[in-house]
Amino acid sequence: MPQPAGEKVLAIVPAAADLKAAIEAQGHVVTDLATLPPGPVPGFRVLLGTAMAGASGETFARFPDAKLLASMGTGLDRIDLDTARARGIAVLNTPDVLTEDTADFAIALLYGIARRVVEADAFVRSGAWAKGRLSPSTRLIGKTCGIFGLGKIGQAVARRAQGIGMQVIWSGPRPKPGVTWAYVADLATMVEQCDVLVLTCPGGAETDRIIDAAMLQRLGPKGFLVNISRGTVVDEPALVAALKAGTIRGAATDVFRSEPVPDPAMLEAPNLVVAPHYATVTHETRADMIAMLADGISAFAAGRPHHDATKG
Repeated sequence: MPQPAGEKVLAIVPAAADLKAAIEAQGHVVTDLATLPPGPVPGFRVLLGTAMAGASGETFARFPDAKLLASMGTGLDRIDLDTARARGIAVLNTPDVLTEDTADFAIALLYGIARRVVEADAFVRSGAWAKGRLSPSTRLIGKTCGIFGLGKIGQAVARRAQGIGMQVIWSGPRPKPGVTWAYVADLATMVEQCDVLVLTCPGGAETDRIIDAAMLQRLGPKGFLVNISRGTVVDEPALVAALKAGTIRGAATDVFRSEPVPDPAMLEAPNLVVAPHYATVTHETRADMIAMLADGISAFAAGRPHHDATKG
């Protein structure tokens, strides 16, 4: 049986060398958009992008022959899915393969801020230990972890939080059959009941700045916030103000409204542990994500079924 012809793949943002190599190893050819002249770019059925960069309706309009967007990452909030559906463009993102590593990182961030692991490292390196002890951190066992958004990542965080001795409650649009953790329909009520608030909800208009000054006030002066969802979910100026005022005890975030250059006020805020959108960045997850995109492009080229987020 003849093999399907390789696809001409257009990288609409710079493609990492390992990703490009994996795609080309399956017989496809990757072209960098930056090497082409401005204006409409016909002749490419497959676009290669990232969840962070996204793809707007204007982006899609440049590529009249596009039929597949292969997007590195799980996020969809920066991809115009309505335009993709209207144009018949499938969206191949990389969900599921990053669930466990993302959940691990949420717990790492929690230890980083509640048990002051990051601060303790700096304390020793600075020589401050010679002058006295670091003040106490916060015990996690027996505390209540409230999770906003109990999708696959949220459930993985819940299992880990329970495993380290925390009580788990959660909030989201509706209860989930078969979930044993206590459901709290109203987010504000859940926030009042938890010691640690972990954000694992989707981004987008419905959750934009949903964690605002009022919510942080409800979390209280002993509360911690951990954000591994999207930077848009948190009102950053309100968070900075809450940290400075002691409205909450501390926060940790892997995401920012502006990436990769966050608001300087966030980086100057006290009791805030930060990371560079790093939760999914393990050798294993990266290999799985690359394989999913390369295999999905080959399935598309051969007319075989493949993941399509526009049908989710």
